[in-house]
Amino acid sequence: MLDLVRQETERIDSRFLEPACGTGNFLAEILRRKLAIVATRYSKAHLEYQRHAVTAVSSVYGIDILEDNVQACRERLYEVFDGEYTRLFKKKGSAECREAIRYLLCRNIVQGDALTLKTVAENPAPIVFSEWSLVRGSMMKRRDFSYSGLVEGADTKGGSLFSGPGEVSDLGEDVFIPNPVREYPLTHFLEVACVDD
Repeated sequence: MLDLVRQETERIDSRFLEPACGTGNFLAEILRRKLAIVATRYSKAHLEYQRHAVTAVSSVYGIDILEDNVQACRERLYEVFDGEYTRLFKKKGSAECREAIRYLLCRNIVQGDALTLKTVAENPAPIVFSEWSLVRGSMMKRRDFSYSGLVEGADTKGGSLFSGPGEVSDLGEDVFIPNPVREYPLTHFLEVACVDD
């Protein structure tokens, strides 16, 4: 199935959302493919590898209604990253990079109901996803979006998780540009876990 969108799986920053992610079978394969591209291009430069591996992990999103599935999915994706990272850099791997990866997975793989667009807590709240973008070298920009704002206004003909009503492209096509619910200051990609939520 992923071969149908091979071009997107080979783009490190291309975003994927699995609205019923379970334990992460689909997302793990996406991440493996992305990390293979990162390794091919950047395995000789540790910092470059870390920067692009963080970008790859930050582009994978999942929702599941069961807490144990969410935990298992996060752990599975972390193991995919950590296995490749350890294989390439053995003792040179950094705790900061691993901590950043764990944080990204906690933000991007969430417990919720993709049909109601809300969390499944005692008091359901809107599901919120963070968009992570590398800007200016090693600096990362985080913007939070409500899932309902992303899917209710998105054009069903195409577009990406964070692209988006009301605007017209240079080609005259309608585009959807969602409004973030919160923006964060630029942060070094290895310090994303240090920013207050």
